[in-house]
Amino acid sequence: MKYLLLITIALAGAPLPVFAAEAEEIDAPTIIVTGYSEGYVATNSVTATKTDTPLIDVPQTISVVTRQQLDDQAQHSMADVLRYVPGTTVGQGEGNRDQITIRGQNSTADFFVDGVRDDVQYYRNLYNIERVEVLKGPYALIFGRGGGGGIINRVQKAPSADKLFASVNGSLNTFGNWDVAADINAPLSETAALRVNAFYENLENHRDAFGGERYAINPYIAADLGGGWRAGLSYEYVKDDRVTDRGIPSLACAQPCTPGPLPDHRDTFFGVPGLNHTGLEAHLLKARLDGDLTDTLKWSTTLLYGHYDKLYTNVYANGPATSLTGTVALAGYTDPTKRENLIAQTNLVWDMAVGGVENKVLLGLEYGEQHSTNQRSNAVLSSSSLNLGTIAYPTATFPTVNRDSTSNVTFFSAYTQNQISIGQHVDIVVGLRFDRFDIAGTDFAPNPDRPFARVDEKVSPRLGLILKPQENVSIYGSYSQSFLPRSGDQFLALSAVQENLAPEKFTNVELGAKWDVRPGLSTTLALFQLDRTNATTPNPADPLTTINIGETRTKGVEFGVTGRIARHWQISGGYTFQDAKLRGNDFVRLSQVPKHQFAVWNRVDVTSQIGAGVGVIRQSAQFAAIRTTAATTRLPGYTRVDGALFFNVSDRIQVQLNVENLFNATYFADAHNNNNITPGAPRNARLSARLKF
Repeated sequence: MKYLLLITIALAGAPLPVFAAEAEEIDAPTIIVTGYSEGYVATNSVTATKTDTPLIDVPQTISVVTRQQLDDQAQHSMADVLRYVPGTTVGQGEGNRDQITIRGQNSTADFFVDGVRDDVQYYRNLYNIERVEVLKGPYALIFGRGGGGGIINRVQKAPSADKLFASVNGSLNTFGNWDVAADINAPLSETAALRVNAFYENLENHRDAFGGERYAINPYIAADLGGGWRAGLSYEYVKDDRVTDRGIPSLACAQPCTPGPLPDHRDTFFGVPGLNHTGLEAHLLKARLDGDLTDTLKWSTTLLYGHYDKLYTNVYANGPATSLTGTVALAGYTDPTKRENLIAQTNLVWDMAVGGVENKVLLGLEYGEQHSTNQRSNAVLSSSSLNLGTIAYPTATFPTVNRDSTSNVTFFSAYTQNQISIGQHVDIVVGLRFDRFDIAGTDFAPNPDRPFARVDEKVSPRLGLILKPQENVSIYGSYSQSFLPRSGDQFLALSAVQENLAPEKFTNVELGAKWDVRPGLSTTLALFQLDRTNATTPNPADPLTTINIGETRTKGVEFGVTGRIARHWQISGGYTFQDAKLRGNDFVRLSQVPKHQFAVWNRVDVTSQIGAGVGVIRQSAQFAAIRTTAATTRLPGYTRVDGALFFNVSDRIQVQLNVENLFNATYFADAHNNNNITPGAPRNARLSARLKF
């Protein structure tokens, strides 16, 4: 029966992903266009509402990083992107995955590609991405479970049937990191095209024992089938092998001082060289079909299959340094995981007018199966500590399996939304989503085996009111909810205690305004309050367990500006203030949430051949873990300045030089807990070249 349901959904249709080509890179339209951007400005998105909607009409804070900005800043990772998106912080992810905090909510799974869940733990590359969308606030109506603080959506590059074009990019930085990428679009007929993106990267940085490589290829074919119907088929192969690096520890200090990162060890590796390793091999197949049933009725589908095989081995600092020349406790484990995802989504979008009131009605279904297997074996080290005076690394073995589990998740969702336009000045967005989340698995590590299971059924509302005093101005208010099952982001374990607990709940209230100052220049302002109830957090003393902390609240204000200040001057930046704490106890502060964040990037074209860029990131202090005691590590605030020079050698050849951390600031932006802290990189330069055909 479940496979019949899956097939029915797949054949019915699914949410339209954003199939947009950067206007400045490709003159021709793609076969299917549902998102637009020019320079640094995006004007619409289908992700926020699952319908093609101007951003000014979406009652939600949305930051979009376009392809041109990705290229101008020479961004190579999600961490690079998010450092310039205020309101988000990048976690260390234990040196093996993307991890983010949005509005005080930490996640390893709130990632999507073209609006479809992409929740496996790995590092996502940008080689085949047209733009990155950061949607802030919980909206289970659109995304389902999770997404408590918001989500990250990557928009894939799409084929164009208009003409043949290609580009080759390459770059090299002062650490020895280098990469090469190709993007080829080939029309197959007047109505079909193939686009192939591929890249290879040799990984190096300033750390003593880092290295590795990653590469991927993504062929994508799309066709206009006629009669208003279009289809696409994409396959992506990803390979990633690198050193697992969990940074440096804190330095112990006598109370009542607040511990901070261990000084003078920016490059020191607290692991075992040759042993610390993470590897991923992934196969992702995505099929989509969408079409026009009538002039006012659109039906669309996406079917995604992903197979992920991942292993990471960690030896890491398991306590603070006793002194500047003392010792640091070490621990370790090895952790293989396999995951299969099969997800189908379908949408029916109906535009209709009733009594002079315009309605855009969305009806949707989503069904998915996710099968996971995971083991963990703790390390037995020849020495349980590292002496800072001698730096003699221990050896390690992994004799015993400490965790061995399998889980099967089945989820089904049905949702409806209506975007109501009452005249030219009032819009209403209202909707409900029903989710059924069913997890069943077995923990084989105990003797005897311990089966676990839980079913959650939740209804999540969304309500937004938009007032438009004029066409280029909107003032909005919104209310939204989301939930997170007790099996967490990755549902690899469910303890006997968690099995009996209701899901965590996220409730967001937001007031905001958006102003398109002129075509190509937009500003946003939002005030928000996000409450998390039944909240848990990783136990600082034992990261494999969680502790219940009650109800948390994040209150804040965010301002953003994007676009052309003048004809030759583009800007993207903003400021966020966040106060994230346990309700009723101001001492308990949420982890990795600085109160103040400011980031701005500018590009100025001095002539048609020469341009310059400068960026500033300013972030106040934050706690590496949730502050429950005075011994919680505090990461100091910092300011980082980046610069760039751009040269158009010809219409086909561009060369640029990016310099990160121009003034060689010492800073600590990333952490996983009190004693896994990533030092920021020293000044380094990257020379890039792009050849277009």
